[in-house]
Amino acid sequence: MIPAVSSQLLLLSIAYALLAFLLLILCLGTRWHWGLKASLVVLVSGFYVFSFQTFRGLAGWPAEDELPRQFVLLSAVFDEPSPGRGHEGAIFLWVHPMKDDAPLAMPRQFKLPYEKDLHRILGDGIKKARDGNTQLGETEPKRGTGSLPWLRPAGNDKVEIKLRDLPRAQLPEK
Repeated sequence: MIPAVSSQLLLLSIAYALLAFLLLILCLGTRWHWGLKASLVVLVSGFYVFSFQTFRGLAGWPAEDELPRQFVLLSAVFDEPSPGRGHEGAIFLWVHPMKDDAPLAMPRQFKLPYEKDLHRILGDGIKKARDGNTQLGETEPKRGTGSLPWLRPAGNDKVEIKLRDLPRAQLPEK
């Protein structure tokens, strides 16, 4: 049985193969200028790549974007590095973006490079969340030497993640 995402991707590929075949028939069967034919081929090819990348985002693949400035930590999966296999490792986060202490959008998945300290911080946050203490995460640039960003060593451009307990909602008095 083919998983749903793979079958949708297969259907999308078949649809674009059919579109490319129709474009081939148009290019061979008409007397259009070669420049128009070439631009149609480039346009259809570019549209295929664009829609494939968009589909990856809709299919649940982790976002390569930066983490939101403020978020609620929902879960994390740690893929530890394996130097023997040349695997660098990764940390996958499921977060609910926040702005001004209000939910901003639907939960998103993010992929971060593996760091042992980050693994420890997020692991502790997940344990607290399982105990019923919702974790509010905040990102801020790692502190550098105060010099211009392009003069800093390569490691200083990453963000630092801090977690704290989300304050409990205050109920109004009766």
